Amino acid sequence: MKHYLHAYWRINYIKSPRKERGSPFMEAFHSADPQKHLLLHRNSLSFILMNRYPYNAGHLLALPAREVSDFDELTEEEQAALFGAVIRGQNILKRAMQPEGFNVGFNIGSAAGAGIPKHLHAHIVPRWNGDTNFMPVVGETKILPQALEALYAQLLAVVSEEK
Repeated sequence: MKHYLHAYWRINYIKSPRKERGSPFMEAFHSADPQKHLLLHRNSLSFILMNRYPYNAGHLLALPAREVSDFDELTEEEQAALFGAVIRGQNILKRAMQPEGFNVGFNIGSAAGAGIPKHLHAHIVPRWNGDTNFMPVVGETKILPQALEALYAQLLAVVSEEK
């Protein structure tokens, strides 16, 4: 028997134009509609948003408010704010999802896998024991158990409690 998995949200990524366009990160940072961009937090130096094409449920991105491509372009204040955003992102996920661990990292430059290399960003990926199954290994498929919009509402509730 064949089984079909529907990753309905991937079609937007697959069909998206590959031409150079404005930064989706800066568009999210300046937006008056945080929900449209899955923006969870922003201040003058940094911001946190959900990854629209996540590696795992709850995958967040922490970014400096200024578009730079590498650490050495950040001021010391921006470095501290970015690291603070990484910590805040982890804390949001801890309260909302109770992960058992995290992968946190940066892909700097296209050769390192950065999809948007002109804007440095940290990936904050919650992990659970046993969250990897056979699908990514043999089927090159990742199963996400919750819709982005529903998870956004769950994470935003935690952010709202912090204020």
